[in-house]
Amino acid sequence: MPSTPNGSVAKPTEPSEHHEETSIKFGTPEALAHVRSLTDVGAMTRLLHECIAYQRALDLDLDSLLSQRTDLDKHLIHLQKSAEVLDIVKADSDHMLSNVRSTCDLADQVSCKVRELDLAQSRVNSTLLRIDAIVERGNCIEGVKSALETEDYESAAKYVQTFLQIDGKFKDYGSEQREQLLTSKKQLEGIVKKKLLAAVDQRDDPTILRFIRLYSPLGMEEEGLQVYVGYLKKVIGMRSRLEYEHLVELMEQVHEQNQMNFVGCLTNLFKDILLAIEENDEILRGLCGEDGIVYAICELQEECDSRGSLILKKFMEYRKLARLASEINAQNKNLLAVGTQEGPDPREVELYLEEILSLMQLGEDYTGYMVSKIKGLSSVDPELVPRATKAFRSGSFSKVVQDITGFYVILEDFFMVENVRKAIMIDEHVPDSLTTSMVDDVFYVLQSCIRRAISTSNISSVVAVLSSAGSLLSNEYHDSLQQKIRELNHGAKLFLGGVGVQKTGTEIATALNNMDVSSEYVMKLKHEIEEQCAEVFPASAERERVKSCLSELGDLSNTFKQALNAGLEQLVATVTSRIRPVLDSVATVSYELSEAEYADNEVNDPWVQMLLHAVETNAAWLQPLITANNYDSFVHLIIDFIVKRLEVIMMQKRFSQLGGLQLDRDTRALLSHFSAMTQRTVRDKFGRLTQMATILNLEKVSEILDFWGENSGPMTWRLTPAEVRRVLGLRVDFKPEAIAALKL
Repeated sequence: MPSTPNGSVAKPTEPSEHHEETSIKFGTPEALAHVRSLTDVGAMTRLLHECIAYQRALDLDLDSLLSQRTDLDKHLIHLQKSAEVLDIVKADSDHMLSNVRSTCDLADQVSCKVRELDLAQSRVNSTLLRIDAIVERGNCIEGVKSALETEDYESAAKYVQTFLQIDGKFKDYGSEQREQLLTSKKQLEGIVKKKLLAAVDQRDDPTILRFIRLYSPLGMEEEGLQVYVGYLKKVIGMRSRLEYEHLVELMEQVHEQNQMNFVGCLTNLFKDILLAIEENDEILRGLCGEDGIVYAICELQEECDSRGSLILKKFMEYRKLARLASEINAQNKNLLAVGTQEGPDPREVELYLEEILSLMQLGEDYTGYMVSKIKGLSSVDPELVPRATKAFRSGSFSKVVQDITGFYVILEDFFMVENVRKAIMIDEHVPDSLTTSMVDDVFYVLQSCIRRAISTSNISSVVAVLSSAGSLLSNEYHDSLQQKIRELNHGAKLFLGGVGVQKTGTEIATALNNMDVSSEYVMKLKHEIEEQCAEVFPASAERERVKSCLSELGDLSNTFKQALNAGLEQLVATVTSRIRPVLDSVATVSYELSEAEYADNEVNDPWVQMLLHAVETNAAWLQPLITANNYDSFVHLIIDFIVKRLEVIMMQKRFSQLGGLQLDRDTRALLSHFSAMTQRTVRDKFGRLTQMATILNLEKVSEILDFWGENSGPMTWRLTPAEVRRVLGLRVDFKPEAIAALKL
């Protein structure tokens, strides 16, 4: 019998697989009924053949089944042997089950005994612990009494702590021992408090540290924290008061205001507070954990509010900031009045500004450090953090800082305005410089003032100073630049001759340079402010306020560029009036050339060199006097004028093909020369002329289609279809009908 690779017997082949499908299903009652109903001989014959084929298929299937008998017998014998093995396995399994059941019963018995033993052992251990506790409690009571007699308060506190720990575990007995120890504990607490207060009065630091450490074993952590922080406040307050009184004495004795060191006084106060927190970190944590640190910071902040506010108020009083601010405001109101008294000295104001900046930075650094320290504590009561942060931001010290900030803005604005006006007033030519002194001086003053404002880390101060700087640039400084640009109206003097020509040219160039460099400086200042403010002010709302102010600087840069372009156009108008006669002479040059004339033009240029000489004579001398950007813009404006004029002239001429070649040669000469004159590309300026020359060089009209539309390749046509037809019409040998027939 055939078998599959896995040893299973093959499935017998269905009879239907050995012959074509029959019209009926043989062996069913329906087939028999169908046979009986047949009357046609042909149908009977066909059915007979099908029946014979079906019978043959059955024979084949029977043969296939019989061929499998040998294999089936072998499998049957194998199964009989397997049955014998299964009987043996079953017997072994029954024996194993019996052993497992007996083992399980034995394990249950052992487990029960173990539980009984464990219970007994735990009771014994509990009894032993209670016995040890009774003994230990007695030892603690005796130890406390003995330690108190010998004034060994540390040991006494440890005995009390141990007793309280034992008492917390076993509260159900030993009331008499508890009363005895509580009496000793109360006695020890009284001694510790008395000794600590005496040490505080005498400022005996070692003794204070000795007794403050006893508060934790006695369970008086909060009381100990209050006493110790109170001591720290007292020490800091005393040192600050002595330094403040010394400062006041110096104020009465010293006549030189600059010798008063308010910054040092405030620095010492902050230093004392910071050292008190850092050096006593272990003690504060030992009393109340991180909550103890937050409590100490908040309490010592009260000392900062009290003493720091006094220092700042005395500074404002001594420097007479209120009077200075009043004088400045009065000066601003009476700016146009005649005979007004002179305002404060800007140099003195700058000293005050630096001092104010130092005080504000000190306050901001101190506050930032303390707030970050509080936020850096991980296991603090969540309610303490916002309360502590609020204590810093809304305390009396913070309010006085806000008052000083108001004075700072007024003084900074005055200093900036006065120095900018002075820079404008004393404006003078600087040797080896393309600009006058005013430009560098004004932007140095603005940069210094804005940097100082950003250093205060106060967004209101920065916005106020930025607004004032923008106002100065857009009004007084811009007017000064415009006034110098207006002098370009006298640009015609450049070509009248005389000793004043060079001076006039230098003045005009410098005025244009001032405008160009100012536009560049404004953008540099804007970018610098953006970078610095991004570091100092991480909050998005603050950055938006700065961004709003800086957008005005960007607009101001564009305003300077517009004024510069107007001045350059005015100067170019003066120069081009000298070039125009040469350009007008091009109208008389013929482009209907023969080969001889074309060859002669190659030797004797008719107009290009004369035009370039006129440009060099009237424009190139300005190059060493003006900035590279201005010179490039100046040259490009001249090119615009020349190209536009040449386009008009060429549109009025007639060309032969050689004339087109001549125009191409002339255009290339101009392009080459002007490319050497400027750093910017000039090819696009000559784009229309170049394309006109290309058209005029064609052999026939239809060749334009090789360069037009999809065939243009990388070239972008600057001429419209109408202009292309017009240029083609300039060729004397092109027929109008062919030009009109073009589909462009």
